[in-house]
Amino acid sequence: MNYRVRYTRAARDDLKRLFARLVDLDPRAARRARDKIASGTDILKQFPFSCRKAAADMPLLRELLVSFGSSGYVMLFEIDNASTVTILAVRHQREDDYY
Repeated sequence: MNYRVRYTRAARDDLKRLFARLVDLDPRAARRARDKIASGTDILKQFPFSCRKAAADMPLLRELLVSFGSSGYVMLFEIDNASTVTILAVRHQREDDYY
């Protein structure tokens, strides 16, 4: 079973912001980060329930950790139904929480 992965507008804006910030510092690192995030998204297509729960009382709200360098990214997502996952937000692990 493959899930369809969607992004909210806010999540797309997060990705643009993160990429723009990194591309100013190191364009090659920005491309590698983009590729790692895309690879992480592939995990959601098959195994969204393997990711950690974001809140104990909301079992369908989960977080995907994407390693990159000495830290990485956290993608907040929701399992909508048996065929769809929606990415709600993306943050660098050193940023403030998205809650």
